[in-house]
Amino acid sequence: MFKKVIIIILVVVLGAFAYLAKYLIDRSTIFTGFAAKNIASGIFIADRTQESIESLDINFFPVNLSNNVVDMENKTVTSDFFGFGQQVAVYRDGLGCTLLADFDLDEVKNQSAKSAYINLDTKNEYWPKGSKNRNITINNVNEEKLNKAIDAAMAQGNTRAILIAYDTLIKWEKYGAGFNENTPILGWSMSKSITSSLVGMLVKDNKLELDASAPIDEWKNDERNNITLKNLLQMNSGLKWVEDYGDISEATIMLYDKGDIGKYAISVPAEKKPGEEWYYSSGTTNIIQEIIKRQFDNKQNYWDWVYKDFFKRIGMNNTIMETDAAGTFIGSSYTYAPAQDWARYGLLYLQNGIWFGDTIITPEWVNFTKEIAPNSEGEYGAQFWLNQGGHELPDGPKDTYFADGYQGQRVYIIPSKKLVIVRFGISKKGEFDYNKFVSEIVDSFE
Repeated sequence: MFKKVIIIILVVVLGAFAYLAKYLIDRSTIFTGFAAKNIASGIFIADRTQESIESLDINFFPVNLSNNVVDMENKTVTSDFFGFGQQVAVYRDGLGCTLLADFDLDEVKNQSAKSAYINLDTKNEYWPKGSKNRNITINNVNEEKLNKAIDAAMAQGNTRAILIAYDTLIKWEKYGAGFNENTPILGWSMSKSITSSLVGMLVKDNKLELDASAPIDEWKNDERNNITLKNLLQMNSGLKWVEDYGDISEATIMLYDKGDIGKYAISVPAEKKPGEEWYYSSGTTNIIQEIIKRQFDNKQNYWDWVYKDFFKRIGMNNTIMETDAAGTFIGSSYTYAPAQDWARYGLLYLQNGIWFGDTIITPEWVNFTKEIAPNSEGEYGAQFWLNQGGHELPDGPKDTYFADGYQGQRVYIIPSKKLVIVRFGISKKGEFDYNKFVSEIVDSFE
């Protein structure tokens, strides 16, 4: 009898082990892709070490099961799970890192965008054109309260950077160990907001129309032809999508199995009528980025336009927006920029889209950005989150709107207080109190 019990236990244990092994193997490209991509970008863009990234950024199950090999000479990272799910990420100048997925290494590694490194000399310019702080005193700020709020935020949720910008006059900033004002930091889904800005520029130049059918040839002969650019921006497309990063889903297939993410996102079928349901979808943003790319004669012109006509015009000189293997900017997820550059981005919106007399996007576009998306319960605009219903910041100003990234990346824009608040960290749910943080910062300005 005892032997039978032992045998049954062994069978159950072995069965459970076999199930877990198969489960992980089937999903291995997800976590090996996450590991390879983040290590490559962390090393070759942010100049961090493999040890730092593995211990701080990818130290959770099952991503931490990946075996990661860095090739500094060829600027690649190869990750696998006991020989399964091998993923290779490669660095390209100006375009950051990408997973090869179904593309060939030689086809991808020679891509480059030199326009990413064309910078004006701003070392003697005052903030925000440059980095120099003005020697001025802001009468309506309680510096003691403000510094206390910043210190409190730095002490929770593995915070890496805090930057508070008041109007275009002055900034306060503080950084965690291993990070400084020059460290590019991944904004994750804050990239979606940048994609919205790029659309705003094309709308301003009459190259795209908000209420027209999305200009996608693949949709012209089916019900997807009814989807407008506005539907896409407001996450009301009705396209079939599951935004689940812990399992096999459209989101993980797109980011970890496909080298041409825009082509894949465009291929998904309609599930509901446009405007019928709000659903947050990274695929939708990458469709928008594919639409942007198709407005240009070639990829080089597309890359140059994003850097020269957007980032460089507002002083985001150290920003890298990464492309996929096909050369499309991954508008849903992958933008690296120092906290100062992210703050400049917020200041563009605080100034209604006008950068020191240069209209990047129109005030009308900024207002559209803050317009409540149908069915979003007041929480979402056009690739920006809203605080009109006090969802994230119940004690914060209701006119706050913000770019929001995975693990607690934020750029809060508060027009009524002339404030931009930037926060970066690696925080699980409940580890950082955003409401308390923003409320204490706002309360410092009397």
